[in-house]
Amino acid sequence: MTETRTDTAAKATTLARLHSAPEILQVVNVWDVISARTIAGIPGTTALATASHSIAASLGYEDGENIPLDEMITVVGRIAAATDLPVSADLEAGYGDPGDTVRRAIGVGIVGANIEDQMRPLADAITQMEAVLAAGTSEGVDFVLNARTDAFVKGGDRDPADVLADAVERGRAYLDLGATTVFVPGLLDEQAVTTLVEAFGPQRLSVINVPGSLAPSRLQELGVARISYGPWTQRVALTALADSAHELLAGGTLPEGTLPLN
Repeated sequence: MTETRTDTAAKATTLARLHSAPEILQVVNVWDVISARTIAGIPGTTALATASHSIAASLGYEDGENIPLDEMITVVGRIAAATDLPVSADLEAGYGDPGDTVRRAIGVGIVGANIEDQMRPLADAITQMEAVLAAGTSEGVDFVLNARTDAFVKGGDRDPADVLADAVERGRAYLDLGATTVFVPGLLDEQAVTTLVEAFGPQRLSVINVPGSLAPSRLQELGVARISYGPWTQRVALTALADSAHELLAGGTLPEGTLPLN
């Protein structure tokens, strides 16, 4: 499938609309072409998002920008080329040059991205997010920035109220720049979600669901824009593989109902 810049721009517009719709956007994260095609074929899937942790793990790298950028761009480009759906990529903190990284991602058909602030000084994080948005503008694409603040991820033993205040301050700053949504990963309770939605506005908060998270239906009621699942989708697949291997090595058989999805 050959992607034109017009196609890419149209997909970016579609992805932005999916974030602002009252119905919550759920993206079941993928890490290669076959996982992307599998999820794209599930009724109700309207967009795809990659998981950097899962892509790195599949290629033998530790998470945290240890995968070379060229390899990451190759993988997300293959995923984008394998589907007609808009694809958002997890591009970590931008691999040292978020503007150029996003420009390269757009070149292979990516129309949105998570970019981590890693709790660097706010002025530096703002410069980082500005570079991402400028790259989209220069490429003629209304790029969907899911600006990630690591306030909760890096909160440690700090007072939870201070952590939440940091997330609010940073998220508002990124929205003021033109970010589509603010991604606040962490195990958020209902009070935290409510506070963030009130601070950002409805359909501006993006969250990750992990074991113990609020249900998607409740998050939609609270005004959350987007739910992703990060590395947990790959963990689900690997757990099924491990369970099957245990069964086979114990003299069992393949699970009934296994589909030839590849």
